[in-house]
Amino acid sequence: MPHLQFEINRTLNDADKVSFAEQVRQLFATVMDTGTDHISISIREFGTHNLSIGRVKHPEKGVALVNADIRQGRTMEQRRTLVLGFMDLLHDTWKIPKEHMYVTLTEHKGEDFHLLEKYLAGWQQGEDPLAD
Repeated sequence: MPHLQFEINRTLNDADKVSFAEQVRQLFATVMDTGTDHISISIREFGTHNLSIGRVKHPEKGVALVNADIRQGRTMEQRRTLVLGFMDLLHDTWKIPKEHMYVTLTEHKGEDFHLLEKYLAGWQQGEDPLAD
């Protein structure tokens, strides 16, 4: 069950957050070759100077930090495509410069992800992790 966490240094409107979350869910499912029902997304809003990346000189233009907890097994190409897709969505939705973004991926065994009915197995191509 991936947990995709987006931290952004500005106030966001709810409609944009709902649309963004759905686009993130679809991107993840497509790139990572999985279903969508198990994808969790957090969007956190911070003040202008509450997020920092050393190379960002003008945080008022936007800063985004992304942490993605995902299951092991994806290729470097899949992971890189996902990261660049996150950056595109952040830029397209909130005009944050891509140079003002930092993404961290952390991989876990499937059994580290739990829902009420079960924990997830390891990732397999073309899977739907909630299907029996």
